[in-house]
Amino acid sequence: MTEARISPLQGPLPAIQRLVLADFRSYAALDLRLDAGLVVLAGENGAGKTNLIEAISLLAPGRGLRRADLAECARIGGSGAFAISVDVATKDGVIQLGTGIEPQNDAMLRRYRLNREPIASIRRFADCVRVVWLTPAINGLFAGPASERRRFLDRLVLALDAEHGGRVNALERALRNRNRIFEERGANDRWLDAAEREVAELGIAVAAARQQAIAHLAAVIAAAKDSPFPFAELSVKGEIDDLVASRPALEAEEIYRQLLRDNRARDAAAGRTLVGPHTSDLLVRHGLKQAEAARSSTGEQKALLVGLILAHARLVADLSGIAPFILLDEVAAHLDAARRAALYERLLALDSQVFLTGTDRTVFAALEGRATMLKVVPGKVLKD
Repeated sequence: MTEARISPLQGPLPAIQRLVLADFRSYAALDLRLDAGLVVLAGENGAGKTNLIEAISLLAPGRGLRRADLAECARIGGSGAFAISVDVATKDGVIQLGTGIEPQNDAMLRRYRLNREPIASIRRFADCVRVVWLTPAINGLFAGPASERRRFLDRLVLALDAEHGGRVNALERALRNRNRIFEERGANDRWLDAAEREVAELGIAVAAARQQAIAHLAAVIAAAKDSPFPFAELSVKGEIDDLVASRPALEAEEIYRQLLRDNRARDAAAGRTLVGPHTSDLLVRHGLKQAEAARSSTGEQKALLVGLILAHARLVADLSGIAPFILLDEVAAHLDAARRAALYERLLALDSQVFLTGTDRTVFAALEGRATMLKVVPGKVLKD
């Protein structure tokens, strides 16, 4: 088993002090001891840097920072199962969290453990840890499809509210159910009434959670306009989002239900529900330039994203009382020298354990002596 031993744990809490992997991605077995504060993972492409932070991202609800099917996370050549275990130092002592997949009745099932005892849901993890991240896959967010921005927004909300993912998934199921009624039962008013009540209730709850998160995030951004990163102005565009912003929840729910009823013929012809929070879009503007983020330069878009993630991390800490783990994959290499230095100073000032990955060790020269520097080679992590 490969083990890298670091100096005794110091710095912000909560912090992962030990990460153990079994048959996860490129790691047959890894036992890695960590320090709090900033952790730099440097190594060549394909060495396994992103695999390490992906493992940490799976401590949060959802499918992690790659959004991969869990079976894809199992090591090629392994049993098809994998396990992730972390010992997390908190102000109340050390807790153990574990997750992974294991075979049962010819299927692979996700498992969770808290202090080595089985638990039913990952939602319990949110009582102990929160996780936020930024990866190169998000770089094209502003110019990409609305579906990617909705997914990004829901990830922001999920870090604040562990129940949000369940509501979003339930809404998707309810929408599929309404579509099946059109296909299988035609205009059956009784079945459609029941389906639309469920869609309206869940849809308003999802839209309201998004609106609330955006409002909180805007307040954090407004309080930090001296940031070296451009500040973003955020809003959610959509008919139901406008409704939630202007009406009480119960009234908004009734109006949405009536919209669904009035548009049955149109939705049946389209084969899908055309109005709802599943069609909303997250609008982002460059605050100083008062321009759409999509029209900003690539560098400005990256800087906007970094600023957003830093603000989100502060918001998560403020609302949950838990400083989140911050995972930044190949972020520094895409910033100019001034913003890179500013990023490091901001991260050092945060009360969070932060993981940064990169292929070029020299990019992190300003962090020498201020961060834990690790070298990642295939299947191993070494103290650099």
